[in-house]
Amino acid sequence: MINFTKKIIIYWKSRGTRLFIKKVLQKLSLQLSSRKKRISQEVDCNEVDCNVEVVTARTYLDKWYFIARPMVTYRQSEAGISRVNIVTDSVRAGSLFGGVGTALLFGVCLSNRLGANLRIITRTEEPDELRVNSFLKLYNLFPEKELQFKFEPCDDGGNGVDFSENDLFVTTSWWTTASTLPSVPAGQIIYLLQEDERMFYPVGDDWIRAHRMMSDDQIHIVVNTELLFEYLVSNGFYNISERGVWFEPAFPSEIYSRGGPKDAGEPKRLFFYARPNNPRNLFRLGLEVIDRALMKRVIDPDRWEIVFVGSDIPDVELFGGVRPVCYKSLSWHEYAQLLGSVDVGVSLMSTPHPSYPPLDLAASGSIVVTNKFKSKRELYKYSENIICSDLDVDSLVSAIDFAVRLSEDIEVRNQNYINSGLKRDWGSSFAKVIDHLVGVALDHH
Repeated sequence: MINFTKKIIIYWKSRGTRLFIKKVLQKLSLQLSSRKKRISQEVDCNEVDCNVEVVTARTYLDKWYFIARPMVTYRQSEAGISRVNIVTDSVRAGSLFGGVGTALLFGVCLSNRLGANLRIITRTEEPDELRVNSFLKLYNLFPEKELQFKFEPCDDGGNGVDFSENDLFVTTSWWTTASTLPSVPAGQIIYLLQEDERMFYPVGDDWIRAHRMMSDDQIHIVVNTELLFEYLVSNGFYNISERGVWFEPAFPSEIYSRGGPKDAGEPKRLFFYARPNNPRNLFRLGLEVIDRALMKRVIDPDRWEIVFVGSDIPDVELFGGVRPVCYKSLSWHEYAQLLGSVDVGVSLMSTPHPSYPPLDLAASGSIVVTNKFKSKRELYKYSENIICSDLDVDSLVSAIDFAVRLSEDIEVRNQNYINSGLKRDWGSSFAKVIDHLVGVALDHH
């Protein structure tokens, strides 16, 4: 080390400060270049960063399929049907629309028929008991026995779910079914299937997992709408053909009804179901279509108010400087009130299920534009105020043009509303399903 220091001093005195600094910089540059090359070679050879923690395959898969992690259960011995258990992600704000709300209503009707308690088990968030009770009050549908709540988190932070051989579990998705099936006998599981859940994903690992649960021939499957049921059967789900049953959703008149007549000069209202982070709702296509409809004067901005209803809606300006009014967090009551004021609704869904918003709108007196998809060619069985269009811009703009003109034909619009085939009572909607479960399925366990 001393000799090396002497060499540096001699070089500096003999060559001067300028050449000394130049030499030092050259040496540093060579060292850095050599270090980068060595690191690059190491990464190329090992294909891993040595600072990254290596995980087991089991841990990796467990994290990826977090929400499908097996639910811990333990048996208790009790006589008779003790509980109907609904297993879902959350029943907090924003979760009770559509499928989760349907599952709660189904659970109430099934538990009342069986004289059982109703227990709601959530997996990702603590249950909001007040919100659930408000929702059931809105529908005037209550459990006759005890309503219980339990949070059994996916991260294994819970203390387990007790059940008896006479409990039933209503699962609400492929992943809640997958989390329940390892520790609950298949004959005690009722899978409430409300969409072709494979379509939530590209064709790959997640698609296969969804398909596996949907194809299970040991669990009971209840399908939301005859249309979806027939689509699944036609696509090879023999388990659903042989063991499944379907129901049609209901839209009680106390919630879904026409608003009063508009005052002279009051603008008409066009509703767009806007969910940019839910690909199947085709937000970008709908945005393009409404923009084109404004450009072609199919929608007169002086006579129409544009409202976007959904979540994560971007701040956009439409053709002609039109700014839509955005509603991102409506309560059920506010949502129902808004529906009654709508003249034309646009709600797209690139799946075989009709989805709820078009039916909500038709039940509230609106003319609705939605789309065709495979076997979903028309929805006149629900209402002739629902127009199904091909999925291209020109066809959808033409459908909106027809909807606008139909909305102004008060006599035909009202007659279509009166002749609607939409069910108005959840009890009658579920009657056939519950008869099937009580008369056939429950006798086997």
